[in-house]
Amino acid sequence: MKRTALFEVHQKLGAKILPFAGFEMPIKYTGDIEEHVTVRKGVGVFDVSHMGEFWVEGPDALKFVQWVTSNDASVLFDGKVQYSCFPNGKGGIVDDLLVYRFAEDKYLLVVNAANIEKDWNWCNSQNKFNVKLTNASDETSQLAIQGPLALKAMQKLTDTPVEDMEYYTFKVLSFAGIPNVLFSTTGYTGAGGCEIYFPNEYAQKIWDAVFEAGKEFDIKPIGLAARDTLRLEMGYCLYGNDIDDTTSPIEGGLGWITKFVDHKDFIDKDYLWNQKQNGVTKKLIGFTMIDRGIPRHGYEIVDAEGNKIGHVTSGTISPMTREGIGMGYVPSEFSKKDSEIFIHIRNKNLKAKVVRPPFYKG
Repeated sequence: MKRTALFEVHQKLGAKILPFAGFEMPIKYTGDIEEHVTVRKGVGVFDVSHMGEFWVEGPDALKFVQWVTSNDASVLFDGKVQYSCFPNGKGGIVDDLLVYRFAEDKYLLVVNAANIEKDWNWCNSQNKFNVKLTNASDETSQLAIQGPLALKAMQKLTDTPVEDMEYYTFKVLSFAGIPNVLFSTTGYTGAGGCEIYFPNEYAQKIWDAVFEAGKEFDIKPIGLAARDTLRLEMGYCLYGNDIDDTTSPIEGGLGWITKFVDHKDFIDKDYLWNQKQNGVTKKLIGFTMIDRGIPRHGYEIVDAEGNKIGHVTSGTISPMTREGIGMGYVPSEFSKKDSEIFIHIRNKNLKAKVVRPPFYKG
């Protein structure tokens, strides 16, 4: 198992540490719900150094990114970030990712921790362009500093204005006395804030500075369990649960990051265009429980007669609304808003209704 540069910090803080995506990671420190609420209302810090970072550099950098990803990277400008996915050539998804544009000939791809090797091999297999690919994952640390007070707290650590940064933009700046830190107004919580990237050797110094700066805002370390409930409240997909190699971006509700424009050719373009034009047989839906019950990953979704029509891909009790919430795949005819479905929980079929995420609107 791998460890991040901050592993010993998490141990000293008494975190519950479990294997996750090949790493020993902090799952929780005090309690899932308490940590979740901290991020929604204040500021919390996640160590997400297990994520992967690939540099794409060279004259054909844009052509490569356009080919391997579903979104239209030509609309990016220096300092802009884009959410996208890698189509897998078989109608499914290799991974979802963030694309950062540094220059016309330089991009950064940020991929999921569990898929680093798979994504790296995939990108290299598709590199028929004049680009150099560099896997910087092992030497890069990343903190997600999330919550409505995050940018206010982090402004103390840099002379560069960050509080007014637009969503999904980034700057390279001096942060906590460390030069060339990548400061990005992105996140996986829907609570606002930033994600920062830096070399491993600065991890302890930056961690300490972040917590000192956030002290007056009652900043707390947050584990991956709360990260999961936070992203689910927003209806954000988790790779391996809600999207994978067998689900297309159109089926997974990611049509908005699948751009069919004349100037862009990409893997599976014709297949996905056909799905967009002619429809799909299954769709990823969000749902809230009407009857009392906690939907869990893998539970069956059934119709009013008790016939299995799908399965729950992600589910929990929302810490903010206290409702059972979840996502899952169902036949398209059951995907319309307010459709009645049932979740099979402990030998009972409990009523739920289809809704459009986010489940929590703040």
